[in-house]
Amino acid sequence: MEELIMEIRAGTGGEEAALFAFNLFNMYKKYAMKSGWKFNILDKSRSDLGGLRQITFEIAGEQAFQKMTHEAGVHRVQRIPKTEKSGRIHTSTATVAVLPKVKEADVKINPADLEISFFRSSGPGGQNVQKVETAVRIKHRPSGIAVSSQEGRSQQKNREKALEILRAKLWQSEKEKAVGLVTEERRKQIGSAERSEKMRTYNFPQDRVTDHRIKKSWGNLEKIMEGEIDKIISALR
Repeated sequence: MEELIMEIRAGTGGEEAALFAFNLFNMYKKYAMKSGWKFNILDKSRSDLGGLRQITFEIAGEQAFQKMTHEAGVHRVQRIPKTEKSGRIHTSTATVAVLPKVKEADVKINPADLEISFFRSSGPGGQNVQKVETAVRIKHRPSGIAVSSQEGRSQQKNREKALEILRAKLWQSEKEKAVGLVTEERRKQIGSAERSEKMRTYNFPQDRVTDHRIKKSWGNLEKIMEGEIDKIISALR
């Protein structure tokens, strides 16, 4: 059983990027369910049109981390948005980070380094949907890393989940420093979300997905977006 934390963020492209981030999340969720993996949302921020500004979720299952690790990077979409009147193709991006779930013993966190605050869980467009402040935000002062969790029903549960995310991010950050990579948090993994930094392109007008790292393309984009990504994952592995 392998456990991991994934984080998807809308990149360049405004509302269309947020809708694409939602599409990617949906694709991974369906793939996880088809694989028989456990799936749990930890934190999310919706956009006004039902897209996702960001979402963090955990997956647990057989070979889950091995299979999902190559999904990290900048994903680019080319399509005509529903809101586009003149039929122009837009290019937008979303970033995906894949972090292994780290045991408490592997990453020591000094409680004195944490700034913990509580807030109400929010719905689409950021409006508060709960009257009780069960959502938790934790900032790690030495690194500047801030995480939050708002999907659990209790403050305690969200605090535990937020600490899990923080441990994973601190572990990733230390790993990058150890191997001499750029130290900016997850910079190597997710880039700056610029369109030119893409590792994969989802081209809707041409009905194909291209992974630029292995220079390989696949057709039937609709099926791929429904979680049929086994052939892509196998090729990358």
